[in-house]
Amino acid sequence: MAIKSRNKIDVAFNSSSMSDLVFLLLIFFMLTSTLVAPNAVKLLLPSSKSKTMAKQTLTVYINEQFSYFVDETPVDESELEAQIGTKIANEQEATIVLRADKTVPVQYIVNVIDAVNDLNNATQRTHKVILATSQKK
Repeated sequence: MAIKSRNKIDVAFNSSSMSDLVFLLLIFFMLTSTLVAPNAVKLLLPSSKSKTMAKQTLTVYINEQFSYFVDETPVDESELEAQIGTKIANEQEATIVLRADKTVPVQYIVNVIDAVNDLNNATQRTHKVILATSQKK
């Protein structure tokens, strides 16, 4: 009487655990790549020693050609207040981060601040403008 083995060796390769691992790595890299938000508008920011961190609601860019961008969308100076108003319409206390190139004259920065102040006066809200700077070396 021959004794037969119940445990047979399966020579097929099971790749289900490998595909799970690849899928988890893919999700990890997709999530971490979205956390890094590079500036779409290339700017040379002014430098400062202070470091202010705030929850930003909206970003306004002014590049070296003195063009305005509201969340990377080009905007004319006359439409600046309206565009900012539509982007922060649902916010009571929005924080607008102003990223201006260091070669931009102060008047262009003041135009953005005036637009936000006019919105505050019209809507009785308290939106803030923060000037973004780079770390002083």
